[in-house]
Amino acid sequence: MSTVTGVSAADQVPGPDGQKPLHGDRASTGRFGDRLFGGAATLSGVLVIAIVTLIAVFLIVQAVPALMDNSANFFTSRVWSPGGDQPAFGILEFLWTTVTASTIAMLIAVPVGVAVALFITQYAPTWMRRAAAGLVDLLAAVPSIVYGLWGLIAFAPVFKPVQGWIEDKLGWFPLFAPTGISGGTIFFIGIVLAIMVLPIVTALSREVFDQTPTAHKEGALALGATQWEMIRTAVLPFGRPGVISASMLALGRALGETIAVTFLVSALSDGSPWTWSLFNGGETFASKIANNAAEFSNPTKTGAYIAAGLVLFVLTFVVNSIARVVIERRKAFTE
Repeated sequence: MSTVTGVSAADQVPGPDGQKPLHGDRASTGRFGDRLFGGAATLSGVLVIAIVTLIAVFLIVQAVPALMDNSANFFTSRVWSPGGDQPAFGILEFLWTTVTASTIAMLIAVPVGVAVALFITQYAPTWMRRAAAGLVDLLAAVPSIVYGLWGLIAFAPVFKPVQGWIEDKLGWFPLFAPTGISGGTIFFIGIVLAIMVLPIVTALSREVFDQTPTAHKEGALALGATQWEMIRTAVLPFGRPGVISASMLALGRALGETIAVTFLVSALSDGSPWTWSLFNGGETFASKIANNAAEFSNPTKTGAYIAAGLVLFVLTFVVNSIARVVIERRKAFTE
């Protein structure tokens, strides 16, 4: 029996389908390539974890000495005076401004983004889908400084009478109480952040909705469901984990946005009274650090700002961790 050079007899045994396996088929499995790719993927994952861990360690090491010297309550005080013999600083104002503005942004961006994504994937005609998707992707790539300039020059004059109307009609409610500030209020920053993160939510939600199995949609329509009922029973449940991921990614950007907020925010003077109004000014963690980078003149001052950055780091990490837990539970439930 004739044999091919380099091919063993076992390689010539016919398979279950009656065809003889080729030597190239076994070689095409790429065992070395698989090991190489697996090792590279593992190394990349370990490297990411190591970088995040080192950042956390650096922030903690730099912040702890300043926190030990702090004479005020770090979480409940509004005082920010990290210099001198008795440094005193707290993050209450920064925490309130950051979380509130980001919450406003998500309350606006997520419903609108999901609605736009549904329109592009389920309602828009074919000729419009590609143009709309390209426009959304383009908006997602716009730098934050452009949004900041646009908000400062173009949007602020438009929003000012809207704020005045809300204060006149709902000023009795503490969240909308007048404060005398008509510029970079928390509410205004939240709207600009919503416009900034809206393309992220829309683009990622669109990709997820577009992957809904055709059989699920056609099955719902075949059972007599309307277009909206098909979306509610087939598209939205399938895309819910993706929407959650998109929302958390957008929230992470909103929490850490620096340049746009620095341009727009109206910082409060020392000793200004506390108010729950969304039309009050303030500073976020990122804008406070960016505006006062020149004050990193001694370890105590530097440590105070690093401590504020550490809180932002932990806040972002917790948000992403919660999102991961929600997504994993959703996958386990659907499976």
